[in-house]
Formats: sequence, C-alpha cells, structure tokens
Amino acid sequence: LAFVYYQVMVYVRLYLFCVRIQQDVIDMTSFEVLHMPCVSVVSPARFENFMNNVPLPEYTRRDGRLNLAARLPDRIVKPDLGPKMYNAYGSAAYPREGTTNLHLDMSDAVNVMVYVGIPHANEHSQDAHGCCEEEVAAAAAAIEECDDLTKDRLSDPSLRVGALWHIFAAEDAPKIRQLLLQVGHERGIECEADNDPIHDQCFYLDKELRSRLFEEYGVRGWAIAQCLGDAVFIPAGAPHQVRNLHSCIKIAEDFVSPEHLAHCVMLTHEFRRLSDTHTNHEDKLQIKNIIYHSVKDAVGVLLSRTPVA
Repeated sequence: LAFVYYQVMVYVRLYLFCVRIQQDVIDMTSFEVLHMPCVSVVSPARFENFMNNVPLPEYTRRDGRLNLAARLPDRIVKPDLGPKMYNAYGSAAYPREGTTNLHLDMSDAVNVMVYVGIPHANEHSQDAHGCCEEEVAAAAAAIEECDDLTKDRLSDPSLRVGALWHIFAAEDAPKIRQLLLQVGHERGIECEADNDPIHDQCFYLDKELRSRLFEEYGVRGWAIAQCLGDAVFIPAGAPHQVRNLHSCIKIAEDFVSPEHLAHCVMLTHEFRRLSDTHTNHEDKLQIKNIIYHSVKDAVGVLLSRTPVA
C-alpha cells in the first residue's frame, strides 16, 4: 500500500507540474526537484522501459558489463544509482540564476530530457507556435555561447531546447574551487574548514564568473544545450551546473565506468573530510566494495582460462 500511495503521489505531482507549465502566467523564478527512489520497486515496468532504451547500455544499464557497480553481489545492499527524476521550472529570463548550482558527483551519470514545456502566451505576445515570445527569445540568447555545430543544430524549429549545461574537466576542479573561495571572500561568505564551495552547491557560475574563471585561471568548460530526447553524459568528478531554459522533466541514472574509477576513489577521500552533517560525507557509492568485487571477478575469469600445468 505504501508503494501504491507513493506512486499515486508522484503521478499527482507530475500532473500538477505539467498543468502549471501550460498556464499563461507562471512564476519562472520558482522550481522544484523531485527525487524518485526505488523506481524498480514502485514502477518496475517503467524502470525496465528506461533501462531498455538508455543510451550506451554497456555502461549505463544496471547490469551493463562495463558498469562496475553491476559486479556487486545480490547478497549486499547496493548503492542507489537511480533512476532519479528531476522536475524544474524554466528560468530563461534570469541568466544569473541556475536550476542546479555548480557541483560534482562521485559517479558517472547519464541525464535524459523527457519533457520540455514552454509557457503559452496571449495572442499579442506569442510566436507562430503559440509560445511566449519573451521566453523563446531569452532561451535563444542563452545558447549563443554554444559552439557553432550546436547553434546550427538548434536552428531546426522542430527541436525544443530545454536546458543549458556547463561541464568542466575534473582536472580543473581545484582551480574552480580556488575561484569560488575568492568570490565567497569578496561577498562575505566564508567557507568552513570542513566544508567545500563546490560540494556545498553554493554558486552558479554566470557569464561574469565564467569569464573571470577563464581570464584568471585559464579554465573553460563546455556549454551544452539539451533538447527534448537528448542524453547528456557527466563524467565522475566533473564540475557541472544546469540552467533550465524552459520547464523540464529529466531522468538520470548513475553508473561506474572503469575509465573514471580513479576519480571515484579520490572523491571518496575528499568527501570524507567534509563535516559529519554534510550530505556527501558518507561513502554512498561503496567504491571499495565495487573495486573488490570487480577485481575478484576479473581474476576469476583469468584463472578459469589459465591452463592447468
């Protein structure tokens, strides 16, 4: 009964969310994020549908052969890798505000855009599709910083851009942290010794801060426009932030790739230095268990193929 109740509440919240998107007047500064844990239990059919359609299944599926988290045996409690559902209103008209502030994750992730809603407007301020001209124009201005290939792609009127991502290389995290500490000091925000300006998700790097990051530290990230149906891959340890240009629903799934295992281990030790009350203090990924069982399986395969003397 508890699972049925939770599923009904999710559907109700989704319905209200979509209804409010279609309203003529909507407070675009507000947003909500809905995490939906235990989807495989609450809605196994939808979970299986997502798993069957997620891109690069060898990495992203729960049982993918290159997803090291799949090596964990069933007898232990496995980490919650998703899927997670994110619902948020758009903020195209507010370029200094982000939907998700700059942060980084211990594991890799794939984020799929499954819905993009643009508010309708009255006949005097709507485009050919009945959408609010101001919102569409603000979204078009936001993607001007994307590369030429992306802008050429978005010239297709059938595409609905929903969110603008900024993803930075994992190796640039120390420089970004140094800038944020400096900015926090200038704004009178002091960071405690057991806290971190990236892990605390206190900052959204707007155009001014991104320019400053490049000028003072030589760091430049990638601006990625995510349209309806697009999947964005976020490497483990890569600082990233999201600004919804229109109201969106996204589904995300975490995974552990062999290529970024070193970042997972490094972040485990980094998170351990945070305060005991910090949400990232615990090793929720169980990275040591993942490494142990991955190596054990690999050694077992090698031994099975070694001829007996």
